[in-house]
Amino acid sequence: MSFRRLAADRWRQDVPGARWLKADLHIHTIDDHPGGRTKMPPGMSGDPTSDSFLRSYARRFLQALVANGVQVAGLTPHSPRTGTDPDTSAVWRIVREWNEGDDDDGVPFRQKIYAVFPGFEPSFRDGKEGLHLLILFDPEIGLERYLGAFDVVMGGVSPWRDSALQVSGKHAAQAFEALRELWEREGSIDGAAAWQYLVLAPHIDVSKGLLGAQKAQVLQLFDHEAIAGLELGDEQLPVDTVKNRSWLRDGMERHRQAFFHASDAYGLDDLGRRHTWVKLASPRVEALRQAFVASDSRMVIGFTKDEAGKLKTIGDPPDIALNDRPWLREVAVSGGASFFGGSQGGTIRTTKFRLSPDLTCVIGGSMTGKSTLLDGLRCQADVPMPVDDTVRANVDARGRIFGAGAPDIVLDCPGTDPTAALGERWPAQFFAQNELQRLTQEGTAVEDILARLVSSETSVIETRNDELRRLDNRLSSAVEQLRDLDDQLEDAEQALVRARTAKDALAAFSRAGVDRLHRASRDRQLWAESNLAVSSIGQSIRDVIETANAVEVAQLDVATMKEPTTARIDASARELKSRWASVVDLLHSAEKEIAEWVRTASSVEEDLKADEAAFRTDVQRTLAGRGLDATKLQEFQKLSRQAALVSSHQANYDQILERRNQEQSLYDRLQGERRALIDEQRKAFDRVAIGIERQFNDRIRVRRVDSGDLRPLDGFLEKLRQRGVTRWWNGLEPDQRPSPAALNQALDSGSLAEVGMSDAVRQTFRETMTRTKQRELAALRCPDRYILELRMDDGTLRRLAELSGGQRVSVLLSLLLETTDDRPLVIDQPEDELDSRFLFDTVLPALKRLRGRRQLIVATHDANIVVNGDADMVIQLEANASRGRVACAGAIEDAAVRDAIVRTVDGGKEAFRLRRRKYGF
Repeated sequence: MSFRRLAADRWRQDVPGARWLKADLHIHTIDDHPGGRTKMPPGMSGDPTSDSFLRSYARRFLQALVANGVQVAGLTPHSPRTGTDPDTSAVWRIVREWNEGDDDDGVPFRQKIYAVFPGFEPSFRDGKEGLHLLILFDPEIGLERYLGAFDVVMGGVSPWRDSALQVSGKHAAQAFEALRELWEREGSIDGAAAWQYLVLAPHIDVSKGLLGAQKAQVLQLFDHEAIAGLELGDEQLPVDTVKNRSWLRDGMERHRQAFFHASDAYGLDDLGRRHTWVKLASPRVEALRQAFVASDSRMVIGFTKDEAGKLKTIGDPPDIALNDRPWLREVAVSGGASFFGGSQGGTIRTTKFRLSPDLTCVIGGSMTGKSTLLDGLRCQADVPMPVDDTVRANVDARGRIFGAGAPDIVLDCPGTDPTAALGERWPAQFFAQNELQRLTQEGTAVEDILARLVSSETSVIETRNDELRRLDNRLSSAVEQLRDLDDQLEDAEQALVRARTAKDALAAFSRAGVDRLHRASRDRQLWAESNLAVSSIGQSIRDVIETANAVEVAQLDVATMKEPTTARIDASARELKSRWASVVDLLHSAEKEIAEWVRTASSVEEDLKADEAAFRTDVQRTLAGRGLDATKLQEFQKLSRQAALVSSHQANYDQILERRNQEQSLYDRLQGERRALIDEQRKAFDRVAIGIERQFNDRIRVRRVDSGDLRPLDGFLEKLRQRGVTRWWNGLEPDQRPSPAALNQALDSGSLAEVGMSDAVRQTFRETMTRTKQRELAALRCPDRYILELRMDDGTLRRLAELSGGQRVSVLLSLLLETTDDRPLVIDQPEDELDSRFLFDTVLPALKRLRGRRQLIVATHDANIVVNGDADMVIQLEANASRGRVACAGAIEDAAVRDAIVRTVDGGKEAFRLRRRKYGF
């Protein structure tokens, strides 16, 4: 019965390229019921060879795989069928149901279980009790050839005699040879290598296991590369199995064999009880073979040990939810005038790039668009551009080609808000061509990488860095605040001094007799004012007399009056005339009295003036004798007003002083906090440095230079605008330049000569360094710098700056790959200046350790990165003069991808064969 695999697109859509899957590669089926060990599924009974039973069993079997999370199953009964008829093969019923059937919820089983490999577990004529091996095939082998393969390896021997397992008539090596002959004779089926198979060694330490056989036979079998993996014992981990077996470890390394765990299950409840995580890009035996060959990056034992030494499942299996870390699944470029879009024959052209969440390698010849793709993504993501001008210009140019004509560019980032900015959904870290080389000259890049190397330190280091920057800003603000308060305090102090001086002057004047002088002056002023007032009255009386003299008393005409009233009126007129004459006399008398008063008062005023002048002369003589300025007597009123403000000025001064002292205390406290934080940060980086030395076997070392980044101090000294100071600073060797703290200490202690200043420069510097400038200097923080050193073959250490370009890139790249940073990493052709030995010893192992933690996209011409780095997705690009396209994409288990790798980065099959012959491999 032939087999045609139906499509199961879910897996590739979810995760392009290779993905992690839970595998149980050693499962028995009901086909082994003659041996009596197979457990019937609960609730099932009847004839195991009947069609209805086998169909129901197949469904129950697949549902048990789903329930136990098994996504890759190896069906390995001792016998491939329950009865004698081919249609009684439970293995094949399971394979067919997986390929064609739907679960109870209507979802096809092939969308829930990634791969089902038909196989068997024969017993060969090796060792004392026979040697058990597992042999797995692709389902494309078909039922007839599957059963035929079993008959071939058994050499015509029936698997069971009664309930006893029979041993094959062949040794394992003979069976392998027979399978190869079948392969060569049958060829391929529909283009698939139907006879391709994978051999695993189950329960290796029991009497029928590989290591339970005679040692000579074991070694002989180890020379046979057909065995891909060794199954661990139930309570064993690799470290337990290789203990005191150096020959085992050496043999496995030589033949690229790997340990794995499997259930050896005879009942459905035990499916997946023991399992291994494998990374596959296709549900084929070739993909399994690749996983065993690259077990350091494509296989993870699903167990660890608890405190009692018992196996327990690992807490962080590699099938983590991929949405927990940012990654880009697909890029689609349509239309516009883009290198990957545009139109063809009037139809909009779309190019899709599907990327692995782990390592994707973009390969292709020169000018096929590798850098255009990566730099275009960088420009789309709106992430930081290269610091170097030349590199940035190249990235900009390729970004324009990628986005020419405003094509429709869709980027699929699983688990993110599609409306958010791409830089938020996919916060990738990019390194363009030659950017790593230029980056080796940037000190801050080294600190950023070191900070992310040890996951337990990363968050606290970043938190401290943020806190240090915050303290830097607060100290800078405190310096400005203290400067303002110093100015205010100086103004308040001057006002207080003036008030106190005025008050002191008034006290001194009092002691010199100023009070008598003031009284005399006041008396003289009063008399002068009185005299002036009386003189004014006298003038007024004279004016009245003059007016009175001009008054004429009216006469009476008697003829006009009647006789009875004439006598009375005449008497009154005479009386009025007499009285007016008296008034005029009184006015003259008053004028004389006032004139006399004024003459007497003027005499008194003159005497008072003489007394005041005498008092003033005495006071001035006394003040001069006491060294006081006698002219201040003219400012007595002003001094009095100033003296009255002493209490107010004192209160203002005290208030500003308190604020200044509080700000100074804050400034000092911030300085202390920053010093303590710097010490903690240095200890953390020291721990990272120790970890690096251990991790790289002392091949890479880290040396700290305290306050090594002197650019802040350089800027401070330049702003002083003192040419002598600038010449002194520029004339120092970099390692002779003092830190801000050392320079401040030298200034305070008067030891500026010890930092190389001449007498003239010292004087200039001291005069320039006001109290505010000293605070500014103390507030400066020059960050520490870390020097990377590489141990050479002769044992000496060389600084990064002293290494070749390739060595520098190798060191920086290896550290970059070791960080705990989960941001996607995109690197364009790191091998351009990469040291080959360092690539193998350091970079490739680091690439493998990134699996499951960080998306990595690399454009490369180096086969070592693609093949030995175990790329999970390979994208081959081809291009003509104006358009690029994806020629093929997949992992190395895909024959087309494998051929593309050989052609593109290995120079073709002939070049590969020639190198092998030249090397003698």
